Amino acid sequence: MRDHRKLDVFNLADDLVVRVYEVTSRFPKDELYGLVSQMRRSAVSVTANIVEGCGRRTEIEFNRFLDISFGSLRELGYLIELSSRLGYLHGDALKELLELQGRSAAALAGLIKNREI
Repeated sequence: MRDHRKLDVFNLADDLVVRVYEVTSRFPKDELYGLVSQMRRSAVSVTANIVEGCGRRTEIEFNRFLDISFGSLRELGYLIELSSRLGYLHGDALKELLELQGRSAAALAGLIKNREI
């Protein structure tokens, strides 16, 4: 079995999840069941799918979960940008989330590419 904690991409994405939770706690309360919930779910989905993929027996299954994780990471990128356009996210918090999302995406894309046959 693979240990997800040894993957740089997992640790980057895990930091992103924590920051998403911290930043979205300051969003308007009327977004709690909308944008806040969706951002948190997509952020957690990134790490959860890496963990689940690491627990799978075959390389094909592992790769499938990495692909799902990448889709969730792209979704989160869009939601971060939307939050900015709606005026909920700006300044250093916006810059930090975009940087963490970008670094996570680059690391995950690299891992996926290196695993292609």
